[in-house]
Amino acid sequence: MTMKKRTARSLLASSIIAGVALGVGLTSASAETFKWAGSTDPQTMDPHAVNSAPVLGFLNNVYEGLVRRNKSMRIEPALAESWEALGGDGWRFKLRQGVTYHDGSAFTAEDVLFSYERASSEEADVRSWFAPVSEVIVQDDYTIDFMTKAPNPLFPDSIANFMIMDKTWTEANDAARPSKEAENFATRNVNGTGAFMLASRDPGVKTTLKPFANWWDDMESNITEAIFTPIGESSTGMAALLSGEIDFIAPIPLQNVPQMKGRDGFTVHEGVEARVIMFGFGHEADALKYSDETKDKNPFQDVRVRQAIYQAIDVGALTSKVMRGTAEPVSQLVSKEMRAYSTGLADRLPFDPEASKALLAEAGYPDGFSFGLMCPNDRYINDEAICRAAASMLAKIGVDAKLSTMPVRAYWPELRADNFDMYLLGWSPGTFDAEHPIRFLASTPNSEKKLGSWNFGGYSNARVDELLPMIQTEVDDTKRQALVDEAHKLIQDEVAYVPMYVQPLIWATKDNISLTQRTDNFFILRWVTVN
Repeated sequence: MTMKKRTARSLLASSIIAGVALGVGLTSASAETFKWAGSTDPQTMDPHAVNSAPVLGFLNNVYEGLVRRNKSMRIEPALAESWEALGGDGWRFKLRQGVTYHDGSAFTAEDVLFSYERASSEEADVRSWFAPVSEVIVQDDYTIDFMTKAPNPLFPDSIANFMIMDKTWTEANDAARPSKEAENFATRNVNGTGAFMLASRDPGVKTTLKPFANWWDDMESNITEAIFTPIGESSTGMAALLSGEIDFIAPIPLQNVPQMKGRDGFTVHEGVEARVIMFGFGHEADALKYSDETKDKNPFQDVRVRQAIYQAIDVGALTSKVMRGTAEPVSQLVSKEMRAYSTGLADRLPFDPEASKALLAEAGYPDGFSFGLMCPNDRYINDEAICRAAASMLAKIGVDAKLSTMPVRAYWPELRADNFDMYLLGWSPGTFDAEHPIRFLASTPNSEKKLGSWNFGGYSNARVDELLPMIQTEVDDTKRQALVDEAHKLIQDEVAYVPMYVQPLIWATKDNISLTQRTDNFFILRWVTVN
């Protein structure tokens, strides 16, 4: 295999050349600056450090994977031109030739192998994506095999957000491994193969992208500069859109939708996201951390208490009032649009506060108890309002939710440090298949097997763990659905989570902006046109 050899001096030179290339072929007459805003700034520019939609969605504009999702969410070729199953042993990917990184260096299988080793390392937040992989073998510069421990028909879909980094650039800048908390060079700098390249980065303030002149694919966008600004206050974001300071914002406050629909010069883009909003419990904790009176035990370890919480939350009221009719109630960790949704388990438990009180008394808590409820205030639409409303509902059955809210940048570290009794979570399955949340949210956390990496509360069921590899390897759809149905029923019966509703997509733009709204809520710049 041909190795790329570049010195630090040549790296610097190629970076300067790439910087000059930003303006190649552009004139002031054709320049189109696009300014957009969102409630959450991407936590990092490292594609392997944080497994969250704000990070992965943003970085899909600058990095690329072997495969990608098109406008309809179907898998299509990206850095791999094609792929084929190696019987039941794995998958062979034929790589695209002639692709270069933003600094001009060539893309080869060496980078794919390096990126796999980096993304599957202990330091990576995306390592669970590679739990099925037993070995990765480079056949030549443009052929690489991902061997799996068992047949895995979903594998190409599961790596749609696995982004490839340049081995030489990453190692030369001392970023061979990702870092979730501390910074390294890859935290603020980018060298991808994507349609856009990083021009400047001021975390929490502004990030500027410019098109990559040597991108291998056809560019649909006419943007010559894209400027992203995180705006935490929804009223501030709306004011910026209405004044012309920005061209696009997502999401917009639900209460502003009717007004925006009637205002000339603007367009409201509405859709349904794949994301299910739910409450999670601290299953494995021996005692509540934030209770005034229940300090030596954990009521959430009793399924009767979890069911009491479930039936005390009026999801119909949350969707109709707080979410203003834009959200659809759900009974599972996936919506009905996802593959392997269990149609026979579509009914939610009824809203019944009296049943909740009876369950609490039966479990030994007739007078209720207090606990800590942790929620973000800038991650999901109306997240803080949802938590406040739910806390008010729980108070009616004698359960005192002591609510703490914070920006998502601080929220994930708190959850990973187990600083909660109950928490709010949204989950969008990256594969658009029911296997995804079972693997990430319902599998017993196991670092070695790369399972349950977002199962913050430590829910564990031996049968669910047994079912997961069967679901992952079964190729007969009828048999596979039966396995998924069994797992879903166990998760429902044990009230592992309180699934509430599918989050809507509510975006707003100036009328002269054309874009594509994808159900994963990823904003893809290469599909944006300024008219």
